[in-house]
Amino acid sequence: MNAHIALIDDDRNILTSVAIALKAEGFKVKTYSDGASGLEGLKTSPPDLAVLDIKMPRKDGMEVLRRLRQASNLPVIYLTSKDDEIDEVLGLKMGADDYIGKPFSQRLLIERIRTILRRSSASKSDTGEDSGEGSFSRGKLLMDPERHYVAWDGKGVQLTVTEFLILQSLAHRPGYVKSRDQLMDAAYADDVYVDDRTIDSHIKRLRKKFRVIDPDFNGIETLYGVGYKYTEA
Repeated sequence: MNAHIALIDDDRNILTSVAIALKAEGFKVKTYSDGASGLEGLKTSPPDLAVLDIKMPRKDGMEVLRRLRQASNLPVIYLTSKDDEIDEVLGLKMGADDYIGKPFSQRLLIERIRTILRRSSASKSDTGEDSGEGSFSRGKLLMDPERHYVAWDGKGVQLTVTEFLILQSLAHRPGYVKSRDQLMDAAYADDVYVDDRTIDSHIKRLRKKFRVIDPDFNGIETLYGVGYKYTEA
């Protein structure tokens, strides 16, 4: 695969063991032992994906993710203790693509990395639901899967891979309701489990990004107990 992975964690045992496992699978790996050096590394030598711990010295994972999302849609998987539920919710709202609770299986982490890299590649090569159609418009919304580009009323909107795939699934058929399970299928591989809260967090993040451009944005409608639908504006 030869993808470049950045590991940012203050636990050197995790850095060493995960780096060895990833290299054995053919990945290129760079490691950073704190948030400040990790953020600098992500800027000067952008990887294809970052694995980011939440609790670290010299900028914690939340701050690194916040700073990163100001200028980049780099796919991010973040690591959190299983009892840090609030961190999981905040991280997803801030734009993380996935999370894994510690302690974790290295095999699971590698599969999650592969899954997100495949999704990233698919969104860039237009192999989603609108495959073969190239860019498409739905009211004020413009989506170009080939370039991973989204605009609202002519203004660009930066989305993560997961956000892009969820929005693409909704906008593909305006007015049709998509259940959370359907949105999970659109954004995650079959072997990756996420709960309802994860999809809800991504939807909230999508709305927030669009409302920065248009405070009256209401293109994604919630049907309580059923799911979500895209409404053309």
